Amino acid sequence: MNINSVNRPARLPMAKIVEYLEDYPMRLAEIALELRNMVLAAAPQAIETICWRVLSYHDAAHGGIVKGAICQISLCADQVRLSFIHGVRLPDPSGILQGDRKSKRFVLIRSMTEVRTLPIAELVRSAADCVIAFDGNRI
Repeated sequence: MNINSVNRPARLPMAKIVEYLEDYPMRLAEIALELRNMVLAAAPQAIETICWRVLSYHDAAHGGIVKGAICQISLCADQVRLSFIHGVRLPDPSGILQGDRKSKRFVLIRSMTEVRTLPIAELVRSAADCVIAFDGNRI
């Protein structure tokens, strides 16, 4: 075991990310990659997986892919969706979160300009801060 990897969160190999993105238009793949970089910078403790056909990020110290969920990146026909399973709990002073489900909220992103101008990193940090611990307490 490499001592440098002991405390480093799991990241998918870039080849796996590219394979996941290859069926989508380049414009959307570029947005998804930029969002991925932002998520990993804002939540360095995140474990990265592909689950439910989306890039999924969770904090394993506080639960699995649902209970410890930070966010998910999914690609649609003409947009990328950054989803927060526990989004109803997030502060959203800019009013960019959408959705009417019990808990899940999302941000629709259609351009790199939106990636760079929307307060995405702040939402990801907030999501990372409010993951639910195994004992059910909010942290």
